[in-house]
Amino acid sequence: MTVGAVRAGKGRRRAVSAVLGSVLLCTGAVACGGSDGSDKSADEGKTQSRSQVTEVITAAYKKTSAAKSAKVRMTMSTPPGKMGKAMGGAGEMKMSGVMGWDPTVMDVTMTGSALTESDPDAPDKVRMLWSDNVMYMDMGAKAAKDMDGKRWMKMDLNSIAKQAGDEKLAQQMTGGLDSMNQDPAQQLAMLLDSPNLKHLGSAKVDGVQTQRYKGRLSVKEMMESNDGLKGMLSKSEREQLFKNIEKSGIKGYDTEVWVNEDDYPVRMDIDIKSPEGTVKTSQTFSDYGTAAKVTPPPAGQTFDLMKMFQELGKMGQEGSAEGSDSAF
Repeated sequence: MTVGAVRAGKGRRRAVSAVLGSVLLCTGAVACGGSDGSDKSADEGKTQSRSQVTEVITAAYKKTSAAKSAKVRMTMSTPPGKMGKAMGGAGEMKMSGVMGWDPTVMDVTMTGSALTESDPDAPDKVRMLWSDNVMYMDMGAKAAKDMDGKRWMKMDLNSIAKQAGDEKLAQQMTGGLDSMNQDPAQQLAMLLDSPNLKHLGSAKVDGVQTQRYKGRLSVKEMMESNDGLKGMLSKSEREQLFKNIEKSGIKGYDTEVWVNEDDYPVRMDIDIKSPEGTVKTSQTFSDYGTAAKVTPPPAGQTFDLMKMFQELGKMGQEGSAEGSDSAF
């Protein structure tokens, strides 16, 4: 193995490290969907009955499900420790752009300290495109230097599952996209399963009059109401996942939603509490039904994550073989 190849391998390993950290954070971000109680109005004395609340959230679900897309702004803060590592990095991350559901489509840009907290070489801004079960991430000019000038990382989940030769894995990888996306319609459907769903009164969000609702789901209730998990995991696998989440100390999910007069959610906050702190995610939605089209970057500007892993594996094997030869 030449010195140039060794240097290239090290550079690509640095790039892989930055990519994986960003992938974890990005998929973690779109899987969530914290509440600070701001934007409250003084008129919170009149609340709705449970049947009225169910009627409103059901109507919001139907409208949101039919819209299939919206502009989104999101802020997510993650505490340090195991939770931060699991999410790809502690700190704050902001995301804005357009997202679609059924099918999953995204064109969003992410910024914030959480992107670089786990790896200083990671870019401080990442644009992510997601369409047809393929994710593209702009890893920036620094990563491009180690990737033959290519700055877009491509992660084809269909191809990954096919290469693995595992149909079950394929179902998990591709079926998991909608589950990870956790679009607002799915969040509303899950919220309807909350046994303590209630109306908190009226409130204004960005100058828009809304009605505010809150519900709590335990981890078990969340998993039982998540159709995406039911589709891709067996009952025993869901039980094991539930046990693993319980071990992490996560007790449940507090969800608040602000619904406008047109039955659309304009804000949605989710708090995930753990012994190390709370993962707070706040999303605001606008322009429901806006076009959510993604044009993949040119092939000449992309590098395939799985192919890169294969190349690094071969380089590692060659290096080990040469090391063995030199010992005799």
